[in-house]
Amino acid sequence: MENKEDALVLWFKEISKEDTPIVGGKSANLGEMFNSVKVPIPNGFSTTALAFRKFISKNNLKNFIENNLKNLDIEDTKKLAEVGKKLREAIMKAELQKELSDEILSHYHQLVKESGEEFVAVRSSGTAEDLPDASFAGQQETYLNVHGDKELLEKVKECYASLFTDRAIYYRVKMHIPTTSVALAVAVQRQVFSKIAGVMFTIDVSTGNNDVIMVEGSYGLGEYIVQGTVTPDTFYIDKKTMSITKKIISPNKDRMLLRLKEGGTKEFKVDKDKIDKPALTDEQVKKLASYGLEIEKHYSHAMDIEWAIDERKDDIFIVQARFETVWDKKEKPVEESVSTAANVLVRGLPASPGIVSGVIQKILDVKDIDKFESGKILVTKMTAPDWVPAMQKAKAIITDEGGMTCHAAIVSRELGVPSIVGTQSFGKKATEALKDGEEVTIDAKNGVIYEGIIKQNAEREESKVASEVAPEIITGTKIMVNLGEPELAEKVAKLPVDGVGLMREEFIWSQIGEHPLYMIKNGEQDKLVNALADNIGKVCSAFSPRPVILRFSDFKSDEYSDLKGGAEFEPKEANPLLGWRGSSRYYDPRYKDAFVLELKAVKKVRDEMRLKNLWVMIPFTRTVEELEKVLEIMRENGLERDEDFKVFLMAEIPSNILLADKFNKFIDGYSIGSNDLTMLILGADRNNSDMSSRFDERDLAVKRAIKMLIDTAHRDGKTVSICGQAPSEYDEIVDFLVRADIDDISVNPDVALHVREVVASVEKRIELESALNIKRKYNDVNYPQ
Repeated sequence: MENKEDALVLWFKEISKEDTPIVGGKSANLGEMFNSVKVPIPNGFSTTALAFRKFISKNNLKNFIENNLKNLDIEDTKKLAEVGKKLREAIMKAELQKELSDEILSHYHQLVKESGEEFVAVRSSGTAEDLPDASFAGQQETYLNVHGDKELLEKVKECYASLFTDRAIYYRVKMHIPTTSVALAVAVQRQVFSKIAGVMFTIDVSTGNNDVIMVEGSYGLGEYIVQGTVTPDTFYIDKKTMSITKKIISPNKDRMLLRLKEGGTKEFKVDKDKIDKPALTDEQVKKLASYGLEIEKHYSHAMDIEWAIDERKDDIFIVQARFETVWDKKEKPVEESVSTAANVLVRGLPASPGIVSGVIQKILDVKDIDKFESGKILVTKMTAPDWVPAMQKAKAIITDEGGMTCHAAIVSRELGVPSIVGTQSFGKKATEALKDGEEVTIDAKNGVIYEGIIKQNAEREESKVASEVAPEIITGTKIMVNLGEPELAEKVAKLPVDGVGLMREEFIWSQIGEHPLYMIKNGEQDKLVNALADNIGKVCSAFSPRPVILRFSDFKSDEYSDLKGGAEFEPKEANPLLGWRGSSRYYDPRYKDAFVLELKAVKKVRDEMRLKNLWVMIPFTRTVEELEKVLEIMRENGLERDEDFKVFLMAEIPSNILLADKFNKFIDGYSIGSNDLTMLILGADRNNSDMSSRFDERDLAVKRAIKMLIDTAHRDGKTVSICGQAPSEYDEIVDFLVRADIDDISVNPDVALHVREVVASVEKRIELESALNIKRKYNDVNYPQ
C-alpha cells in the first residue's frame, strides 16, 4: 500500500480510527469497524482530504472561498444564504481532476465486481466531524442508491459543495473552526437495500443514563428518521441483562423512502396493518443492541450508530457510527420539577431536557426563519439543517414530527436547548394546538407543554433528593406509593419505597382522551393497547424490580361519558359511584371487548417488554361470582395467577370484608380502598359536600372492618395493603394499621418519607411495649366475640 498521506483514495481495509485527518471522521470510523470490530459493515472506499485540497487548489477556489467568508455576519440569515449559495455553485462548476476521477472509478468498478451490485451510498466525511468535541447533525450531505460513473462523480462534487451549506458555515464559525483547516473526504459504500433502518445510541439521549441502549427503527431507508418525516418506534434495552425494558410503538410511521431499481429513491405509503405494529422483532432489537455494545466497548465511549436491515436476506448492517457528543460533555444535570396541577396543552417526546417558560412563535417555512425572534419558543412541523440559525436563538423547540434521533432532537441536545418532538404521535400537532404569542411552560424532561408561566422548583445541590440525604429507615411494614402520572415515575422511583401499591389507569385514559369502545368502533385497537402498554411500561421500568400493582380502569359512567365518543356508549346514572363500574363492566357484553384490550396491554408489558414486576388489581367487585367471571376472562387472554403474576382485589365494599374467606381462594391479597369503604360502611356519599362531616376513615366501624379483613386474610396466607387517602392524611391511622398487622401501606409520594418515619416509630414503640410488658387498649377494634 502506498503512503496514506499521499493517497487520493483508500479502501476501508486500509483505514483505521487514527486516519481522521486523512479521510475524515466518518470514513475513519467505518474503516476502524470494518477491520477491528465484530460487526457487519458494508465494504467501500474513501477519497482523502488531500484529494479535496488538490481539487480546491487546481480550480483556484481557495482565495475565492476565503474572500467570501471574510467578515461574514452569520446571524444575518439572508447574507449567509447568499454567500453559501455562491460558494456551492462555484464548487459544482469546477472540474474533478482526472487523476482523482480515475481513482474513484477504478475503486468503484472493483467494488461493483466484488458485490455484484452497482448501487452505492455516498457519504460526506469531514476532518472536523465525528470527533468527541466537534459534532453537529446534518452538516454535510449523504446520497443513497447512487449508480453509474457519471452520477457517482457528480455526487462526490455535491458532497464537496455541502461543506458550504448555510448550517455548515454557521456551525464552523460558532465552534471557532477555521474553514481553511477543514477538508472533506467522501465515503463510497455498498448500498444496503433497506426495508427497515434506524439509529441506535448506546446511552439514553434524553436522560444521559449510560445503562441503556436506545434503538429507533422505521420502514424503508433511514433518511426519514433523521429528517423527522416519520416518528420511529423506540426500544430501550438494559445493557446488563440485554432485555428490552420499554417499547414505544409509533403510529406515525406511515411513510417510507425506498430505493428504485433504476436508481434514486421514492416515497411510498406503509401498509395500514403495519403502521401500528413494531417495525423490529425482539430478536432484531437484541441483535442490534449487541452490535452497539461491541462498538461502544471498542471505542470506550458512548456511540451514535446508524443501521439498516437488507430487504433480500434480512441481514443487519452497521452503516456508520460516531461518538455521542452531548452527554459526554455535560455535568450531571440539576433535577427540576414543575407544578403538574397546570393545564396540559400538548405532549410529545422529551428530546432535550430542561424546563423553561416563554412565548410561542410558530415558523412553518424555512424561508421565514429570519423572522424568528431571539428568546422565543420555536414551534414548527420539523427542522432541517437549514434551521440551525433560528434554533440557536430559541429558548426551546417544539415539533409536530420526529423521534429521539431526528434532526431537531440531536441539534437541540447539542445546543443545550430544551426540546419536545413528535407531538403529532401523542394526538395533537403543536403547530395547531399552540398559538403565536401564547405563554407556555415547557417540561422537556417529561415531554409536556403546560399553559401559562409556571414557577419551577429546581432542587439545589445542597438540598438533594430526600432519598439521597436521608438516612435509610428500615421498617417491617412495607411502604409503597400511589401513582397516577407515568411521567413522574422516574422521579418518584428515587424515593426509598418498596414499589407502587396503586397505579391508576385513569390518568392514561384521560391522556388518550377517547372512549375505548369509540376507539374499537374506529379500528384503533392497536393504538389503544400501545398507549396503555407504553405508559404502564414506563412506570414498571422506572421501579423495576420493585412491584407495580396496576388497578384496572375504574372510571364511573359519567367520567367515561366525558371521553371523546363516550356519550354513545354510557348510560345516564343517578349515582355513578354506585353504578356500572369496576368488575361489573369487565364481563358485561357491552364493555368486555374494551377490558380485553386492557389485558392485552398488561400482557404486552409483561411478555414483550419483559417487565415481570407488573401485577394487577381488580376494583369494585361486589360478589365472589363477579370475581370468578373476571378471572375467567383473564385466563382466556393468557393472564393467570401464579408465583410470577399476582392478582389483588380492591377491598372497598363491605361484602369484600364479610366474604373475605371466600374471596381468599381466588386472589393473592387485598388493597383497602378506604375512600369507598368508608362511604359504604357509614352510608355517607363522599361526593356530597353536605355529608362531609359524616365521612371519616377514623370511625371505629371502618377500623373494625379493616382489622377483620387483615385477620381473615392472614389466616389463609393472603397479604393486605391500603391505598386510600387515610394514611396519607392521618398519622393515627398509620399507628392503627401497623398495630393491626397490615402488610403494606401505599401513600402519596409527597408523604412517603414521613409515613415511613411514623411506621418506624410505631414499630419501635411496639417493641418497647412488649419488652416492658405494657398493655395498650386496642381491643375495641376487634369485633366482640
